[in-house]
Amino acid sequence: MSAAKGYAAQAAHAPLTPFNFERREVGPHDVRIEILFCGVCHSDVHQVRDEWGGSIFPMVPGHEIVGRVTEVGAHVQGFKAGDLAGVGCMVDSCQHCAECNDGLEQYCDNGFVGTYNAKGKDGQPTYGGYSNSIVVTEKFVLHVSEKLDLARVAPLLCAGITTWSPLRQWNAKQGDRVAVMGLGGLGHMAVKFAAAMGCEVTVLSTSPSKEEDAKALGAHKFVVTKDPEAMKGISNYFDLIINTVSAPMDLTPYVASLRLDGTMVLLGVPPEAPQLHAFNLIAKRRRIAGSLIGGIQETQEMLDFCAEHNVMSDVEIIRMDYINEAYERMMKSDVKYRFVLDLATI
Repeated sequence: MSAAKGYAAQAAHAPLTPFNFERREVGPHDVRIEILFCGVCHSDVHQVRDEWGGSIFPMVPGHEIVGRVTEVGAHVQGFKAGDLAGVGCMVDSCQHCAECNDGLEQYCDNGFVGTYNAKGKDGQPTYGGYSNSIVVTEKFVLHVSEKLDLARVAPLLCAGITTWSPLRQWNAKQGDRVAVMGLGGLGHMAVKFAAAMGCEVTVLSTSPSKEEDAKALGAHKFVVTKDPEAMKGISNYFDLIINTVSAPMDLTPYVASLRLDGTMVLLGVPPEAPQLHAFNLIAKRRRIAGSLIGGIQETQEMLDFCAEHNVMSDVEIIRMDYINEAYERMMKSDVKYRFVLDLATI
């Protein structure tokens, strides 16, 4: 075992405080990473506060991890000391079910092992990226290009792949009309990716004040959804809607903006079931679907695309001891668009 230090919540609703713990030794297939930056995700707050149930304490959150490899096991072939590397929401899976064999580890029949707030195959709790190091099996470690700003890469490991995956799954391509609902950590990445793919991108928002930001991110159009005339103008218009909103909502007017065979993909998790009139689906053979992060192969594809097209998250870098204040600000949407921890400050 090797000594590690991080920040942890000792109980639900307790503030995060310094925490010393141990990482496992590097096994033959493992990679040890010195963590340099870690993104702060809304799901970190939900799990720290046990809002989803089943939280394991003490909890070291963080699943948007980037850093530099410091040690590799004897059988590791894809990484060497000194390489930049990333770790996302998963650190293991069964690796033998149909989904894992198809590179869809996020849908593992036996449940993937989360980077934190989970139990590994050894029965021990996993601790995440609000720490100075991590040891992960090679299959779940990602290559990060030296071309990119490392701090701005960190959120790609969750916010990025969560929006990249549905764009790829529903074959977004040049000329397609793509709408993005919600302009936060997820939404701003959906806009950047869709624009880089050559799509016509529209942001749908209740806030007129977000138009300038949306267009600066690459959106071509902006629709204030509280304006009935503006909503009429997008009837039967979109091929794909990426819905990142987690607030209660009536989906009916948004589904009506889909073309024949159009799809709305749900990424946000509202506290109660969204409303929808079935006729709006039936009338144009429209679909509503959901999507969960992405597999390792797909995440690597995304990182390679980002290096080629210079796509990164917009971030605010913070000290480790600012994390509790950052949580409060994040819950008020007071960040553009993702907090990233500088682990040199731990």
